[in-house]
Amino acid sequence: METLTIARVGGQGDGIAQTPQGLVFAPLTLPGEIIRAETIKEGRAEGVEILTPSPDRIAPVSPQYGDCGGCSLQHWATGPYLEWKREQVRLALAREAIETEIEATVAVPMASRRRVALHARRSPEGKVILGFKARKSWRLVEIAECPVADPRLVRAFPSLARVAGAFLEHPKSAPTLHVTWTDAGLDVDVTGVERKSGGLSRDRQMQAIRAAGEADLARLSMAGETLVMARQPRITFGPASVPLPPGGFLQAVPEAELAMTSRAVAAVKGSKKVADLFCGSGSFTFPLATVAPVLAADASAAGIAALKAGVSSTSGLRQITAEARDLFRRPLSPFDLKGCDAIVFDPPRAGAIDQTQQIAGTKASVVVGVSCNPTTFARDARVLIDAGFRLETVTPVDQFLWSAHVELVGVFRR
Repeated sequence: METLTIARVGGQGDGIAQTPQGLVFAPLTLPGEIIRAETIKEGRAEGVEILTPSPDRIAPVSPQYGDCGGCSLQHWATGPYLEWKREQVRLALAREAIETEIEATVAVPMASRRRVALHARRSPEGKVILGFKARKSWRLVEIAECPVADPRLVRAFPSLARVAGAFLEHPKSAPTLHVTWTDAGLDVDVTGVERKSGGLSRDRQMQAIRAAGEADLARLSMAGETLVMARQPRITFGPASVPLPPGGFLQAVPEAELAMTSRAVAAVKGSKKVADLFCGSGSFTFPLATVAPVLAADASAAGIAALKAGVSSTSGLRQITAEARDLFRRPLSPFDLKGCDAIVFDPPRAGAIDQTQQIAGTKASVVVGVSCNPTTFARDARVLIDAGFRLETVTPVDQFLWSAHVELVGVFRR
């Protein structure tokens, strides 16, 4: 047994203690806490007992707290928790020698996540279990309640388990149900079904379709291929209603999406033309098109097709031109972006270094960067700053409540 004092919370959400042997990471602990650990293996404390709790420690609300791998910071009071997320953004920028105004972290409410990824397994007794991975483990924690998910998703868990049962045909299948609440109801795309032995049999497909009907799913698909669709799943982006493609990307929390899109729209007001890069199905495109014409581009052909369908059914927008294009392999050049005096980009976690280098060579006067990874955002921001932009402000957004994950919106001006 060893007694440790937690100095701070690290970037992955674990408490960190400084010892003569080096740093020790202790899960589910807070700054200032004195703990006792049963063992320390490879710099990680195990069997942690909290001797002196922090005054910022609060009671967790999830019945799976401590076992489920998600929501690992729900024991932290709201104020210091949100400030910690803001500090993670500051640290990422500091590593690139960037200083700017960092606004207070935008909070999201409980029970607001409209999409979750539920893993399905069969218990030794034959019961279908839906849940999330345990901390640092492949073990599945069964989930009956989830305080961060939209209650309409949670109420569907029992019927979703029956849907999942159809996909457990092969012993090597490890299905994941990507469940999204849309304007038409539940949309479910299933991945992780073993394919080498021939994939899902026709009998099991019919079983899945029957279960989808009993669960009143709007659509059930497998790895992006529709099995059955009772109603077209649609999502509202600004003034537009857009048909969501199977397995299509969607911001997890509507309130977080609104916080990000509203800041992007405010930043580009007065622009003559806006480029929306990595646009997906148009979560930023349509709000942006309320103030200026938009050039939209994304690698997903299905996403671009959905965006175009939304354009055709929406009136009152400025012109939208959309192109399916891999912006990693073929970033838009300054010539392609000619006439765009404002650019918005929202890349995946890897960032967009090649596209950012092209943006740096344009004549755009304002650039809005949206990111789910402060580290790659800071790297891309350095490219723009070196090209003559100033990072005016950054707003952290707590889209994934009680996790170590932080998103942000940054506004650059020449």
